[in-house]
Amino acid sequence: MSEKKKLLFIYPQLYTFVKTDLELLSDKFQIISFNQKWSSKYLLPFNLIVQFFYLLFNLVKVDTILISFGGYHSLLPALFGKIFNKKIFIIVHGTDCVSFPEINYGNLRNPIMRFFISNAYNLVDKILPVSKSLVYTKNTYYSKTPIEFGYSYHLKDITTPYKVIHNAVDHSFWCKDKKTLKDNNTFISVLSNGKEHIKGIDLLCEVTSSFPNCKFFLAGIDKIDSLKIPKNVICLGRLNPKQLREYYSKSRFYLQLSNTEGFGVSLCEAMLCECIPIVSSVNMLPEIVGDTGFILESRDSSMLSRLINDAISCNFDLLSKKARLKIKDNYYMQKRKSSLIKELTSK
Repeated sequence: MSEKKKLLFIYPQLYTFVKTDLELLSDKFQIISFNQKWSSKYLLPFNLIVQFFYLLFNLVKVDTILISFGGYHSLLPALFGKIFNKKIFIIVHGTDCVSFPEINYGNLRNPIMRFFISNAYNLVDKILPVSKSLVYTKNTYYSKTPIEFGYSYHLKDITTPYKVIHNAVDHSFWCKDKKTLKDNNTFISVLSNGKEHIKGIDLLCEVTSSFPNCKFFLAGIDKIDSLKIPKNVICLGRLNPKQLREYYSKSRFYLQLSNTEGFGVSLCEAMLCECIPIVSSVNMLPEIVGDTGFILESRDSSMLSRLINDAISCNFDLLSKKARLKIKDNYYMQKRKSSLIKELTSK
């Protein structure tokens, strides 16, 4: 049996989808990863110095470099990879392809980070976006004036080839508990602290009082200081995957009203648990949903109210089953694994 090739995997934080990629690639590669805390701007100079010397002494040991996310952490691996003649790939996820000052979002708003990202994208051999919309998209949802996004729009000089490889979700884990009955008047959304406006929770709170018999669960946050929360909006705090699956199992609908969204992993998880999706018309959310749910075309509270009314009178069983099959058939683990390995081992 031939020895596994060595893959250096660089990432800013061990997100769930980063863990997924580590697991998918571990069968084919001997993975070397170097974990640093890139979230602190005060540690940035120290992190860059440490990364410099780590790469200097360890890059000769690896065959390929895979970077997850464009950011401060991505430039030196791309530069050293080019110098040492290594194959270099970067997976881009969302915030690393966007400048959206209206909602204070996107790594490309920051001129210094923009410099790091732009040069990294130019140095790598191939960019691997999780969605075609990260290369270019036109957002007609947020305002009446269309807004253009994507790294090819914000960074005009990028000529690096790309290959879209969608995220994947484990359909064997994310499935509805057969013993749990869904409450037809329950909705759930997933977000993290500080992302309330990005995820459209402010818009949601404008309409929830019109549906007093419905419950709207917000997983991932304990409270929202910036918004007045109606009584039927319930913050669940941070949940582990099993707890989240329980809430997906008993919730009838999943709401994703994002103003921009790189992919929508939580949406896929919820759909696998037979939640009927209600999403904003941004990036690839409509493509993921297809004909299994409801699309909000504009950021408008009246339109959202009408859409929720349509949803609570739909054929629940039909759309729930279709939602699960849509994800199971299109965004499965083996598909992403095969696509990643094909790219990373290409000559």
